[in-house]
Amino acid sequence: MSKVSSVKIGICGLGTVGQGVWKHLERSRTDLESRLGVKLELHRGAVRDLRKARQVDIPAHKLTTDPLSIATDPEIAIVCELIGGTTLAREVTLAALKAGKIVVSANKALLCDYGAEIFSTAKAYGGHFYFEASVAGGVPIIKALREGLVANRFKLIYGILNGTCNYILTRMVQEGASYATVLADAKRLGYAEADESLDVDGWDTAHKASILAFLAHGVWVRTEQMIVEGIAQITQADLKHAATLGYGIKLLAVITRDFDSNELFVRVHPTLLPKASVLANVNEVFNGIAVTGDVVGTTTYIGRGAGQDATASAVISDIADAVALLTAGKAPMLPEEAASIHGRGGKMPSLATLEKIKTRYYVRTTVKDEPGVLAQIATVMANQKVSIASVIQTASERPEAASLILTTHESNEKAMGQTVSELSKLGAVLEKPFLLRIGDFAS
Repeated sequence: MSKVSSVKIGICGLGTVGQGVWKHLERSRTDLESRLGVKLELHRGAVRDLRKARQVDIPAHKLTTDPLSIATDPEIAIVCELIGGTTLAREVTLAALKAGKIVVSANKALLCDYGAEIFSTAKAYGGHFYFEASVAGGVPIIKALREGLVANRFKLIYGILNGTCNYILTRMVQEGASYATVLADAKRLGYAEADESLDVDGWDTAHKASILAFLAHGVWVRTEQMIVEGIAQITQADLKHAATLGYGIKLLAVITRDFDSNELFVRVHPTLLPKASVLANVNEVFNGIAVTGDVVGTTTYIGRGAGQDATASAVISDIADAVALLTAGKAPMLPEEAASIHGRGGKMPSLATLEKIKTRYYVRTTVKDEPGVLAQIATVMANQKVSIASVIQTASERPEAASLILTTHESNEKAMGQTVSELSKLGAVLEKPFLLRIGDFAS
């Protein structure tokens, strides 16, 4: 047992999350100190502008505009990197790790782009990196994978990892409003950024999926190696047709591993989920993740995925774990160690090819309203060995046109990509077909 009696903490970045961490640490300091057995001191904080008004009252002498001075301060044991981005945040993180410090971060983009460098630096210099807040805010999914489910191998992890998209889809369903209308409201309410593309095009979810895949399987899957699709093309018609078929639509990250072939694939896309499933009923800004392990079966985690308090909660949880490391030597399992256990010590998985990624599909297309069109479409799909399960035809807003909604039996990504390409070439098809996956995930 260490004789550490007090721990000094530095926070780099006092934006929304940083102020939340400072506020809640100050508010709950007495309880935390009692639980952890040490004194906690918020020693210094780094900001861009010393004159900027903040919601948290922080003594002026504790503020600096130089985050690197916090990263290298010998008095500070725990450095919270809450700057964001991947430039200065990377410098601060590496500097702190090279000084043998513990870094706590909520930065999923940094971890996705530089995770290998971060963990190798931590290992080389005796530092440690905690990152619970980087995925799903207040939902302790990272701790679950690293600790609670360590006895398992994970054949399937899927979930709602972006609150902005979930908020938009929820309101579209509940109010019958268009995507554009709800997006404008989301920006006004602060749920979406001025440039919403990171969220609605799926990239934020992809960054988080990369982190989860590394934790579960020990492989960094780059976003360009994934299927990444967003929600901007989803219409009221899609939501209504999905409901008629017994489904809701959610933007999901899906991580699958076939242990027989030792292949892994990560994808992000809107997915039709059965209405009775748990995640189909996770709404508003909440996140939900389902994890299927070979020992425990399927466990589900639901909670607020973003916002000051939810993210601050996860950061403070990591600070508590960091204090436990300093006082009791209880270090978290490194991701590669956890992945080795999850993979039972075998070879790291390779990435599966598109023809290995199998599911059922929903296809929406606008066609000329004339005889023989469905037969043409059926022929194209048959040529790609894609079997049609159901067809719904409705009127289109375009004159002399119809909207066709088809669902398929199980097919694969390669065949469906070729099907969409060939359908687009038909003279009777007036718009490029829109594809969604159907998530009939087995428990």
